[in-house]
Amino acid sequence: MCLSRLPQDLLAGSFTSSHAQAYGVSRKRQRQPDLATPSRGIRVPLEGEATMCANLRAYTAMDDASTLTHHSGARIWGYSLPGWMQEDWRIHVARDRGDSKPRRRNVVGHRLTFKPGEVVVHEGVRVTSPARTWLDLANLLSVDELIAAGDSAVVSHGPDFPKPRSPLAMTEDLRRIIAAHPGMRGMKTARLALPEIRVGADSPQETRMRLVLARTKLGEPVLNHVIRNSWGQSAVWPDAAYPEHRLALQYDGSHHSDPDQAARDRRRKETTERLGWTEIRIFKDDLDGDKPFVLEKVRAVLDGQLRRRASGT
Repeated sequence: MCLSRLPQDLLAGSFTSSHAQAYGVSRKRQRQPDLATPSRGIRVPLEGEATMCANLRAYTAMDDASTLTHHSGARIWGYSLPGWMQEDWRIHVARDRGDSKPRRRNVVGHRLTFKPGEVVVHEGVRVTSPARTWLDLANLLSVDELIAAGDSAVVSHGPDFPKPRSPLAMTEDLRRIIAAHPGMRGMKTARLALPEIRVGADSPQETRMRLVLARTKLGEPVLNHVIRNSWGQSAVWPDAAYPEHRLALQYDGSHHSDPDQAARDRRRKETTERLGWTEIRIFKDDLDGDKPFVLEKVRAVLDGQLRRRASGT
């Protein structure tokens, strides 16, 4: 079957049925197999590489009162989320408390109260601000999961890093939004999570590694530390570090099995050791269990340093 080509504007992401009709696309054409219908009146082209925002745009284009929240807002902002939440692909949409709750297939509807600045337009989509999105997650996540989401909100890397990053929100933004909603569900979780949020963690695994170490006598490692060469140039960017012990921690996820990445990892380790530091590679299994093996890895290096000092070697 030969299908008529859709207008280019409709190929860039989700669109409403009424929007398609305005372009002259008939309802019959909208029911063809190259378009998915995730919810009533919404179409998504099956081909193309639309962004997350583009694929969710139609959910706020349905009316001027709808805003993407919770899981959906977190995905748009790229927050670190636990596996169970990543697997839940329902769309979270909210309207004001004085309005009706959104009700449609594949949508979780909410009625919420938003203060000025808590709803923004990002790439054409109405979505809760980074700070408000984080606060809405507090009723759904554990304290440690909310810390990981908070880390991904405030993460930044300066110009010394290979890939500088700007934060979506500042820690002070999270503190202010907690103060603005004292009676909100999840407030206890938010208040417990806030003091443990740090700048510099790029993934939930890096957050987990930091928290495991920080809650022992080993103490909290430093994030965003730069190891410099003898000329003062940036040379290595560990995921976390104990500078006083010249110890660099690198979390290696599944992508580190790629041959090119493995070669880069070897060069990184050689550079680290040449500059007088020790590198410890941390894997997912090292963070599991009641007594994560990462603790033994770090203690073994620190104990070795103490023995060498004692022996004068």
